[in-house]
Amino acid sequence: MFPAFLFLLILSVMDVSLSAPTVYEDQSDESMDFSELIPRPKVDIRTPMLEGDIAIPDTLSRNADPCTATGCKWPKTGGYVDVPYYIAPNYTSMERDVIIKGLQSFSQSTCIRLIPWSSNHRDYLYISSQTGCWSYLGRQSGGQHISLQKNGCVHHSTVQHEVLHALGFNHEQVRSDRDEYVRILTENIEEGKAFAFEKKPTNNLKTPYDFDSVMQYHKYAFTKNGKPTILAKCDPNLDFGHAKKMSKNDILRINRLYECN
Repeated sequence: MFPAFLFLLILSVMDVSLSAPTVYEDQSDESMDFSELIPRPKVDIRTPMLEGDIAIPDTLSRNADPCTATGCKWPKTGGYVDVPYYIAPNYTSMERDVIIKGLQSFSQSTCIRLIPWSSNHRDYLYISSQTGCWSYLGRQSGGQHISLQKNGCVHHSTVQHEVLHALGFNHEQVRSDRDEYVRILTENIEEGKAFAFEKKPTNNLKTPYDFDSVMQYHKYAFTKNGKPTILAKCDPNLDFGHAKKMSKNDILRINRLYECN
């Protein structure tokens, strides 16, 4: 008969392996240099979601107020904002290429520079295939996860969407002035998902509501009956929420928030 103390010991080791806050993996940047080891972010990836794809950090107040005014902006040095990233090795070369192109797109029109992680970076984005597409809102101390699930989330627009969350941007339909532009049809929203449509005291950076934003939900988001959950007041038949890349207003907001030249 299997000794009871050995069984308990095995359970203990299994629990540690699942919940240990720091795990080391081989570094896999573009050059595939395995000479360095990267620590996973200490934030637990098994975390509830705010607004569907925004993970809730330990400090809940960061999601109650515009966090970019309370410390979650990434620092700017010498005219640029460097945001280190690490891509987990569980992606194919094609998937990795899509992710890297999405990250590099920020440098084409903003002062944001997504740069490969190195051992001197404390704060960084750890991109891996978890369940669903999600990110934390703004910079999190000690590193943070971005989930881009294989077979569903590895798209150019999704990479930009989740990185925008990490830069401190919320969904378009929750901005403070949204009631002037959209109607939220709560009667059509799936049970337990109403939180994804709650209006927030956002800093809109003097930009208009943008149905073409990569941060805009589609009109049937979280529908429970096939009917719209969001309608445009200017045109109830307007279709939206299918952006393939950042809009001009998305780019303008980044440049204004981070004071890019």
